[in-house]
Parts: sequence; C-alpha cells; structure tokens
Amino acid sequence: MRIFILLLSLTLTLAAQIKFEDHFHDKTLRLDYYESGNSKSESFSFAGLREEPYWGGSKTNLLDTVMYGNYRFVIKDYRSGDEIYSNAYSTLFMEWQTTEEAKSITKTFSGSITFPFPKDLVVIEIYKRDKKTVFRKRFQQVIDPANYFINKERKHEFSNFKIHYAGNPAVCYDIVVIPEGYTESELESFREKCNTFAEVLFKFEPFNEYKDRINIWGVNAVSEESGADIPADTVWKNTILNSTYYTFDSERYIMTEDYFSVKDVASNAPYDQIYILANSDKYGGGAIFNFYSLTAANNPRADKVFIHELGHGLAGLADEYYTSDVSYQDYYPTDVEPWEPNITTLVNFESKWKDLMDEDTEIPTDAEDEDNYNVIGVYEGGGYVAKGVYRPTVNSVMKALEPDGFNEVSIRAIKLILDRYTK
Repeated sequence: MRIFILLLSLTLTLAAQIKFEDHFHDKTLRLDYYESGNSKSESFSFAGLREEPYWGGSKTNLLDTVMYGNYRFVIKDYRSGDEIYSNAYSTLFMEWQTTEEAKSITKTFSGSITFPFPKDLVVIEIYKRDKKTVFRKRFQQVIDPANYFINKERKHEFSNFKIHYAGNPAVCYDIVVIPEGYTESELESFREKCNTFAEVLFKFEPFNEYKDRINIWGVNAVSEESGADIPADTVWKNTILNSTYYTFDSERYIMTEDYFSVKDVASNAPYDQIYILANSDKYGGGAIFNFYSLTAANNPRADKVFIHELGHGLAGLADEYYTSDVSYQDYYPTDVEPWEPNITTLVNFESKWKDLMDEDTEIPTDAEDEDNYNVIGVYEGGGYVAKGVYRPTVNSVMKALEPDGFNEVSIRAIKLILDRYTK
C-alpha cells in the first residue's frame, strides 16, 4: 500500500507540472472509431475527428491516476513523447464480447473519445485490458490539429439549460442530461424530470457533500417520436438516440449502440459524464463507466435506478447482485482481481477495501449473521455470480434498489473520481 501511495503521489506531481495552456485550447477534439470483433478478437478502425465547442474537464488534473475502466487512452506530445492527457472508460462492445451471441457472429460498434483540443501534433494511443486485466495497446494515431478534415459541423445543435450550477466547469464535475424519446411538446416534461433527478442526486452521500462542486446541464434535444424501442413487443420508435430495451436480449437493459449520436447531443454543453433519460414508464436502465448512463425516467422505481446506474457510469462500480439473469458469461474470471473497486475475487484483496475492515472481521464474512448487516466485510456473491466473487456489505444500492445508499467502499470510489475533476 505504501508503494502505491508513493507512486500515486509521483503521478500527481508529474500531472501538476503539465500546464493546460501550453498544450491545449479551451475546447474539445473528439476522435470517433469503430471496434469490430467477436468473443475472441477485436480490431479498431479510424472513423473521423470532430471539433466540439466546450471543454468541461479539469485543466489541472490532466492525467488519469485512478486507473478504473477496461480501456484507457493517452495523448502524447508528438515531438517530446511526453504524456499530456489521459483518461479511462469502458464500452458496450466489451460487454457484448462476453455474451453467447459474440461466440457465433462478428459485430461492429461505434466508439469515441474526447480530450482537450491540442495546439500541436499529438499521438493518441488506446489501450484495452486483456483477460489478465493488463492494458495492451490496440490503436495509435497521429493527429494534426490543423488538419482541415477535422469536422466542425454541429450535427445535432440544441440549446442547453442549467439544472444545477455550482461554477466554472473547469473546477466542477459536469453531468449533462440528455433526453431520449421526447418530442417538442414533451420537452417541458423532460425539464421537470431533470429537476426531480437532481433533487434525488443530492439526497445521496457523497453527492450531497459535493453539491457546490457539481454542475448539471440539460439539453433540449427533440425526437420525432415519443418513447423507446421494445423489440419483443414489436414497438419501434424514431428517436434521436435509437435506444432499445432487450439490449443483449435482456428485457430491462435499455441502451443504444448509436454512440456517435449520443456524443453529438451531449456536445451541446460542457460535460464529464453523460446521463440519458428515456421517455418510458417500462422498468429499465443501464450504464457503462465514462461511456453513458441511461434510465427509463417514468417508471415508479426510476429514482433508485437513476442512482444505481450513475454508480456504474461515474465510478465504474460493479453490480453487487448475483441472482438476476444477465446475458454475460464468465464476466469476472475468478483467477484475476477485477478492477472494479467494490468487488473482489480475493486474488489481490490488499488493493481493495481491506483497509476499511476491522481486523477481527472474518474473511469470508457470514451474510446470514444479523450482527454483520452494517459491517464492512467480504460477502460471497456479486458480479452476477453466487460463488467466487465477493462484495463489501450485505446490501447496498449496487445490489438492490431498497437500500438508502452506497456502502462506504463505493462512496470512497465516487469521491476519488469527483476529487480528480474538482480539486
């Protein structure tokens, strides 16, 4: 642990030496790509570059020191080779690779990364974790910011509005909320939902502590039709983001593969995190770390789903449940330690929440013992399986929708992310 702290301190010191104004303009460059493959292979291909008007991220903490996610990308100064920006994320393609369908067909998904607009030539490198969770380089591209093929067209240009405003986006964590399946006449309903969910957010720890460091933006994006696709019910709607229930043939999993459109709409405001509200009362949601989160806004249980999915999207938290049907197979191999902060296979438990446990707490910890209900321990069952994967508490909002909040392990992970953007 001491070595890790020293390395983290060194990384933060190096990051602090990078001056934003030396390398970047105050706007965004977006690189779009395609990732194709199946359960055993994948390949990346370049799709294009797009200029966006806002930069919502930190101008001080430019290097990722948290190292969550299944992917990370690095921006290097072309001439010196110095790393000047990095970030991490996960993707829908990576999830799909673990499904039964990926064993028999090859598919292509859209991907996109955003970073401050460079002033000079840079090299972009994208890395992906292998089955041992080691990052391996999968893509590299030299980018000339003066290239006239950088697209400046605003494909989906809409007005934005402030749901909750704490201050300068450079020193706040910016969440952009975008509507899916709201027609022009329904936008007022969307704006009301935005206010409702903002109130929900600040009832939960640690978001209530960071209220003066979080901005929440809304975008007035219009769909031609109301609702979302429900394939099993032969319901198909013409919506701006093309979201659908039954993603990976899981009824409640509502997501979109049209990631370019998601980014196009989100670009109408400064953002660090994208949240989609779908105009549907059918139970459902989904989220992927630093990709996007989505909730069916009109369902009676939407409040807790909203918070649960934000745990995934913002901090990369894993699902702590193990009894619900999902389409993933062998999602967390038990012979490696998952990167997600709130589950463990005990392969490298020292890197997780052992420091938060009492020394006399048993490993594994008995979930049936009523005295352990509020005790941080190591409870078997999590990450969609009943054996071999462990969670830190008997229950939490990442396991079920009844609990009132996140456990201490997840709260620490969320704070780690928020501090990177706001300190």
